[in-house]
Amino acid sequence: MEIRRIITHNDFDGLVSASLCSFATGCERFIFTGPNSIERAEISINKGDIVCDLPYPLECGLWFDHHGGNRDALELRNINHDSLPGRFAEKLSCARVIYEYYSERGTKFPEYLLETVSEADIIDSFAYSSIEEWRNETPGKLVDMSMKISFLTPREHAKYNLLLVEYLRDLPLAEILKEKQVLSNIEKYREEEKKMVGMIEKSCSFFQRDLKKEIAIIDLTDHRRRPRVIRNLAYLIHPRILAVLALVPIFRGGTKTNDFSVSMSLSMNMTGKDHGKDIGEIMRELNIGDGHPGAAAGMVRCDSKKARLIRKEKILDEIWKLWKEMSPEK
Repeated sequence: MEIRRIITHNDFDGLVSASLCSFATGCERFIFTGPNSIERAEISINKGDIVCDLPYPLECGLWFDHHGGNRDALELRNINHDSLPGRFAEKLSCARVIYEYYSERGTKFPEYLLETVSEADIIDSFAYSSIEEWRNETPGKLVDMSMKISFLTPREHAKYNLLLVEYLRDLPLAEILKEKQVLSNIEKYREEEKKMVGMIEKSCSFFQRDLKKEIAIIDLTDHRRRPRVIRNLAYLIHPRILAVLALVPIFRGGTKTNDFSVSMSLSMNMTGKDHGKDIGEIMRELNIGDGHPGAAAGMVRCDSKKARLIRKEKILDEIWKLWKEMSPEK
Protein backbone atom coordinates (compact mmCIF):
# COMPACT_ATOMS: atom_id res chain seq x y z
CA MET A 1 0.00 0.00 0.00
CA GLU A 2 1.40 3.37 -1.04
CA ILE A 3 1.10 5.96 1.71
CA ARG A 4 0.35 9.44 0.42
CA ARG A 5 0.02 11.46 3.64
CA ILE A 6 0.08 11.17 7.42
CA ILE A 7 -2.84 13.03 9.03
CA THR A 8 -2.29 13.48 12.75
CA HIS A 9 -3.44 15.27 15.88
CA ASN A 10 -1.63 18.56 16.44
CA ASP A 11 -0.39 17.80 19.96
CA PHE A 12 2.81 16.17 21.26
CA ASP A 13 1.42 12.64 21.02
CA GLY A 14 0.18 13.33 17.50
CA LEU A 15 3.54 14.61 16.33
CA VAL A 16 5.42 11.68 17.88
CA SER A 17 2.89 9.36 16.22
CA ALA A 18 3.55 11.00 12.85
CA SER A 19 7.31 10.70 13.30
CA LEU A 20 7.01 6.95 13.96
CA CYS A 21 4.78 6.42 10.90
CA SER A 22 7.17 8.47 8.79
CA PHE A 23 10.15 6.41 9.96
CA ALA A 24 8.32 3.13 9.26
CA THR A 25 6.84 4.08 5.87
CA GLY A 26 9.13 6.77 4.46
CA CYS A 27 6.17 9.15 4.03
CA GLU A 28 7.08 12.83 4.45
CA ARG A 29 3.78 14.61 3.80
CA PHE A 30 1.87 15.63 6.92
CA ILE A 31 -1.39 17.32 7.86
CA PHE A 32 -1.90 18.50 11.45
CA THR A 33 -5.44 18.90 12.73
CA GLY A 34 -7.87 18.28 15.60
CA PRO A 35 -10.70 15.80 16.19
CA ASN A 36 -13.45 18.23 15.16
CA SER A 37 -12.02 18.58 11.66
CA ILE A 38 -12.24 14.83 11.18
CA GLU A 39 -15.75 14.58 12.62
CA ARG A 40 -16.96 17.38 10.33
CA ALA A 41 -15.20 15.75 7.34
CA GLU A 42 -13.33 18.98 6.57
CA ILE A 43 -10.34 17.05 5.20
CA SER A 44 -10.60 14.73 2.22
CA ILE A 45 -9.10 11.41 3.37
CA ASN A 46 -8.70 8.23 1.34
CA LYS A 47 -6.90 4.88 1.37
CA GLY A 48 -3.55 6.53 0.72
CA ASP A 49 -3.60 8.23 4.13
CA ILE A 50 -2.56 7.20 7.64
CA VAL A 51 -4.68 8.79 10.39
CA CYS A 52 -3.14 9.06 13.88
CA ASP A 53 -4.61 9.96 17.28
CA LEU A 54 -7.89 11.14 15.74
CA PRO A 55 -11.43 9.78 15.21
CA TYR A 56 -11.82 7.26 12.40
CA PRO A 57 -12.85 9.02 9.16
CA LEU A 58 -15.07 7.56 6.45
CA GLU A 59 -12.07 5.64 5.15
CA CYS A 60 -8.27 5.63 5.29
CA GLY A 61 -5.29 3.40 4.62
CA LEU A 62 -4.32 2.89 8.28
CA TRP A 63 -5.91 4.19 11.49
CA PHE A 64 -4.14 4.36 14.84
CA ASP A 65 -5.82 5.56 18.03
CA HIS A 66 -6.17 5.01 21.78
CA HIS A 67 -9.29 7.01 22.79
CA GLY A 68 -12.15 4.94 24.19
CA GLY A 69 -14.73 7.40 22.86
CA ASN A 70 -13.54 6.96 19.28
CA ARG A 71 -13.96 3.20 19.65
CA ASP A 72 -17.45 3.72 21.08
CA ALA A 73 -18.34 5.98 18.14
CA LEU A 74 -17.39 3.17 15.76
CA GLU A 75 -19.62 0.74 17.63
CA LEU A 76 -22.54 3.15 17.18
CA ARG A 77 -21.83 2.92 13.43
CA ASN A 78 -21.78 -0.89 13.72
CA ILE A 79 -18.07 -0.96 12.89
CA ASN A 80 -15.75 -3.36 14.70
CA HIS A 81 -12.43 -1.57 15.24
CA ASP A 82 -10.58 -4.88 14.90
CA SER A 83 -11.74 -5.06 11.28
CA LEU A 84 -10.10 -1.75 10.38
CA PRO A 85 -6.58 -1.45 8.92
CA GLY A 86 -4.13 -0.26 11.56
CA ARG A 87 -4.74 -0.65 15.28
CA PHE A 88 -6.83 0.63 18.16
CA ALA A 89 -5.67 -0.05 21.72
CA GLU A 90 -6.30 1.82 24.97
CA LYS A 91 -2.66 2.62 25.67
CA LEU A 92 -1.28 5.70 27.42
CA SER A 93 -0.49 7.29 24.05
CA CYS A 94 -1.23 6.74 20.40
CA ALA A 95 2.52 6.76 19.86
CA ARG A 96 2.75 3.59 21.98
CA VAL A 97 0.09 1.91 19.80
CA ILE A 98 2.03 2.76 16.64
CA TYR A 99 5.41 1.79 18.07
CA GLU A 100 4.13 -1.67 19.02
CA TYR A 101 2.28 -2.14 15.70
CA TYR A 102 5.32 -1.50 13.50
CA SER A 103 7.77 -3.22 15.86
CA GLU A 104 5.69 -6.39 15.61
CA ARG A 105 5.97 -6.13 11.82
CA GLY A 106 9.74 -5.91 11.74
CA THR A 107 10.47 -2.19 11.91
CA LYS A 108 13.65 -1.57 13.91
CA PHE A 109 13.19 1.80 15.55
CA PRO A 110 16.26 3.56 16.99
CA GLU A 111 16.53 3.42 20.79
CA TYR A 112 15.92 7.17 21.07
CA LEU A 113 12.44 6.78 19.57
CA LEU A 114 11.45 4.38 22.36
CA GLU A 115 12.53 7.05 24.86
CA THR A 116 10.43 9.62 22.98
CA VAL A 117 7.41 7.31 23.06
CA SER A 118 7.86 6.91 26.83
CA GLU A 119 7.71 10.71 27.19
CA ALA A 120 4.55 10.78 25.04
CA ASP A 121 2.97 8.20 27.38
CA ILE A 122 3.48 10.48 30.37
CA ILE A 123 2.62 13.79 28.70
CA ASP A 124 -0.52 12.62 26.91
CA SER A 125 -1.98 10.74 29.89
CA PHE A 126 -0.83 13.43 32.35
CA ALA A 127 0.67 10.62 34.45
CA TYR A 128 2.44 12.75 37.04
CA SER A 129 2.49 11.94 40.74
CA SER A 130 3.15 15.47 42.01
CA ILE A 131 3.31 19.09 40.93
CA GLU A 132 7.09 18.86 41.25
CA GLU A 133 7.21 15.94 38.84
CA TRP A 134 4.89 17.73 36.42
CA ARG A 135 7.04 20.86 36.51
CA ASN A 136 10.27 18.92 36.04
CA GLU A 137 11.64 20.04 32.68
CA THR A 138 12.41 16.72 31.03
CA PRO A 139 13.47 16.83 27.35
CA GLY A 140 9.98 15.73 26.28
CA LYS A 141 8.32 18.34 28.47
CA LEU A 142 10.51 21.07 26.99
CA VAL A 143 9.75 20.03 23.41
CA ASP A 144 6.05 19.97 24.32
CA MET A 145 6.37 23.50 25.74
CA SER A 146 7.86 24.68 22.45
CA MET A 147 4.64 23.61 20.68
CA LYS A 148 2.35 25.56 23.01
CA ILE A 149 3.27 29.10 22.10
CA SER A 150 0.83 31.41 20.31
CA PHE A 151 1.80 31.29 16.64
CA LEU A 152 1.07 34.33 14.46
CA THR A 153 -0.71 32.33 11.75
CA PRO A 154 -1.95 28.76 11.18
CA ARG A 155 0.68 28.46 8.42
CA GLU A 156 3.45 29.34 10.88
CA HIS A 157 2.09 26.78 13.33
CA ALA A 158 1.97 24.05 10.68
CA LYS A 159 5.49 24.93 9.54
CA TYR A 160 6.84 24.46 13.06
CA ASN A 161 4.94 21.18 13.49
CA LEU A 162 6.48 19.90 10.26
CA LEU A 163 9.95 20.85 11.46
CA LEU A 164 9.33 19.17 14.81
CA VAL A 165 8.06 15.91 13.27
CA GLU A 166 11.29 15.65 11.31
CA TYR A 167 13.36 16.37 14.43
CA LEU A 168 11.39 13.81 16.46
CA ARG A 169 11.91 11.20 13.75
CA ASP A 170 15.61 11.81 13.24
CA LEU A 171 16.98 13.00 16.59
CA PRO A 172 16.93 12.14 20.31
CA LEU A 173 14.95 14.65 22.38
CA ALA A 174 18.14 16.02 23.97
CA GLU A 175 19.51 16.86 20.51
CA ILE A 176 16.27 18.54 19.46
CA LEU A 177 16.70 20.92 22.38
CA LYS A 178 19.88 22.27 20.76
CA GLU A 179 17.97 23.55 17.73
CA LYS A 180 17.65 27.34 17.55
CA GLN A 181 13.91 27.51 16.74
CA VAL A 182 13.03 25.08 19.51
CA LEU A 183 15.04 27.03 22.10
CA SER A 184 13.44 30.29 20.96
CA ASN A 185 9.94 28.84 21.28
CA ILE A 186 10.66 27.50 24.77
CA GLU A 187 11.69 30.95 25.96
CA LYS A 188 8.60 32.48 24.37
CA TYR A 189 6.44 29.92 26.15
CA ARG A 190 7.95 30.83 29.53
CA GLU A 191 6.88 34.45 29.03
CA GLU A 192 3.42 33.49 27.88
CA GLU A 193 2.98 31.13 30.81
CA LYS A 194 3.38 34.01 33.29
CA LYS A 195 0.52 35.86 31.58
CA MET A 196 -1.66 32.74 31.53
CA VAL A 197 -1.20 32.20 35.27
CA GLY A 198 -2.36 35.78 35.85
CA MET A 199 -5.45 35.21 33.66
CA ILE A 200 -6.30 32.04 35.55
CA GLU A 201 -6.05 33.84 38.91
CA LYS A 202 -8.64 36.37 37.71
CA SER A 203 -11.00 33.84 36.10
CA CYS A 204 -10.91 30.92 38.54
CA SER A 205 -13.89 29.96 40.72
CA PHE A 206 -15.58 26.92 42.30
CA PHE A 207 -19.04 25.35 42.29
CA GLN A 208 -21.27 26.71 45.06
CA ARG A 209 -21.82 23.15 46.28
CA ASP A 210 -18.11 22.39 46.11
CA LEU A 211 -17.39 23.15 49.75
CA LYS A 212 -14.12 21.17 49.68
CA LYS A 213 -12.97 23.03 46.55
CA GLU A 214 -12.40 19.88 44.53
CA ILE A 215 -12.79 21.35 41.01
CA ALA A 216 -11.35 24.69 39.91
CA ILE A 217 -13.40 26.30 37.12
CA ILE A 218 -11.70 28.62 34.63
CA ASP A 219 -14.50 30.40 32.77
CA LEU A 220 -13.22 32.52 29.87
CA THR A 221 -16.41 32.53 27.79
CA ASP A 222 -16.99 36.27 28.27
CA HIS A 223 -13.65 37.23 26.70
CA ARG A 224 -14.09 39.17 23.46
CA ARG A 225 -10.63 38.31 22.19
CA ARG A 226 -9.33 34.80 21.83
CA PRO A 227 -8.00 33.89 25.29
CA ARG A 228 -5.02 31.62 25.52
CA VAL A 229 -4.69 29.50 28.63
CA ILE A 230 -3.40 26.08 29.63
CA ARG A 231 -5.86 24.82 32.24
CA ASN A 232 -3.32 22.74 34.17
CA LEU A 233 -1.53 25.91 35.28
CA ALA A 234 -4.38 26.23 37.80
CA TYR A 235 -2.50 23.66 39.91
CA LEU A 236 0.16 26.29 40.59
CA ILE A 237 -2.48 28.55 42.16
CA HIS A 238 -4.63 25.88 43.83
CA PRO A 239 -2.28 22.94 44.51
CA ARG A 240 -4.85 20.99 46.57
CA ILE A 241 -7.62 20.75 43.97
CA LEU A 242 -8.60 17.37 42.52
CA ALA A 243 -9.44 18.56 39.01
CA VAL A 244 -9.54 21.65 36.80
CA LEU A 245 -12.28 22.55 34.30
CA ALA A 246 -11.85 25.18 31.58
CA LEU A 247 -14.56 26.85 29.46
CA VAL A 248 -13.17 28.76 26.48
CA PRO A 249 -15.03 30.57 23.65
CA ILE A 250 -14.51 29.27 20.13
CA PHE A 251 -13.43 31.67 17.39
CA ARG A 252 -13.80 30.99 13.67
CA GLY A 253 -12.10 33.16 11.10
CA GLY A 254 -11.08 35.51 13.89
CA THR A 255 -14.71 36.04 14.97
CA LYS A 256 -16.06 34.93 18.31
CA THR A 257 -18.93 32.44 18.10
CA ASN A 258 -21.44 31.41 20.76
CA ASP A 259 -19.87 27.94 20.85
CA PHE A 260 -17.42 27.08 23.59
CA SER A 261 -14.97 24.32 24.41
CA VAL A 262 -14.98 22.33 27.63
CA SER A 263 -11.76 20.71 28.84
CA MET A 264 -11.01 18.99 32.12
CA SER A 265 -8.23 17.03 33.80
CA LEU A 266 -7.49 15.34 37.10
CA SER A 267 -4.79 16.78 39.31
CA MET A 268 -1.70 14.97 40.51
CA ASN A 269 -3.47 14.63 43.88
CA MET A 270 -5.51 11.83 42.28
CA THR A 271 -2.59 9.90 40.81
CA GLY A 272 -2.29 6.38 42.17
CA LYS A 273 -5.57 6.58 44.10
CA ASP A 274 -8.60 4.36 43.60
CA HIS A 275 -10.94 7.31 43.03
CA GLY A 276 -13.20 5.97 40.29
CA LYS A 277 -13.17 9.26 38.37
CA ASP A 278 -13.12 9.13 34.56
CA ILE A 279 -13.06 12.51 32.82
CA GLY A 280 -13.32 10.95 29.38
CA GLU A 281 -16.50 9.18 30.44
CA ILE A 282 -17.96 12.49 31.66
CA MET A 283 -17.43 14.01 28.21
CA ARG A 284 -18.91 10.95 26.52
CA GLU A 285 -21.88 10.88 28.89
CA LEU A 286 -22.62 14.52 28.02
CA ASN A 287 -22.10 13.69 24.33
CA ILE A 288 -19.80 16.67 23.81
CA GLY A 289 -16.36 15.09 23.46
CA ASP A 290 -13.90 12.39 24.46
CA GLY A 291 -10.59 11.76 26.18
CA HIS A 292 -8.82 9.66 28.78
CA PRO A 293 -9.78 8.89 32.39
CA GLY A 294 -7.40 11.65 33.50
CA ALA A 295 -8.05 14.30 30.84
CA ALA A 296 -10.66 15.04 28.18
CA ALA A 297 -12.23 17.79 26.11
CA GLY A 298 -15.34 18.58 24.13
CA MET A 299 -17.28 21.32 22.39
CA VAL A 300 -20.74 22.79 22.96
CA ARG A 301 -22.60 24.45 20.08
CA CYS A 302 -25.01 27.32 20.77
CA ASP A 303 -27.00 29.48 18.36
CA SER A 304 -27.18 32.59 20.57
CA LYS A 305 -25.62 34.23 23.60
CA LYS A 306 -28.71 33.39 25.65
CA ALA A 307 -28.49 29.73 24.59
CA ARG A 308 -24.80 29.73 25.55
CA LEU A 309 -25.54 30.96 29.05
CA ILE A 310 -28.27 28.34 29.51
CA ARG A 311 -26.14 25.52 28.07
CA LYS A 312 -23.12 26.53 30.12
CA GLU A 313 -25.07 26.45 33.37
CA LYS A 314 -26.59 23.08 32.46
CA ILE A 315 -23.25 21.56 31.42
CA LEU A 316 -21.59 22.69 34.64
CA ASP A 317 -24.43 21.25 36.70
CA GLU A 318 -24.23 17.92 34.87
CA ILE A 319 -20.45 17.74 35.23
CA TRP A 320 -20.73 18.24 38.98
CA LYS A 321 -23.41 15.55 39.28
CA LEU A 322 -21.42 13.04 37.22
CA TRP A 323 -18.29 13.85 39.18
CA LYS A 324 -19.97 13.18 42.52
CA GLU A 325 -21.63 10.01 41.24
CA MET A 326 -18.30 8.48 40.27
CA SER A 327 -16.67 6.45 43.04
CA PRO A 328 -14.35 3.43 43.33
CA GLU A 329 -17.38 1.20 43.81
CA LYS A 330 -19.09 2.26 40.56
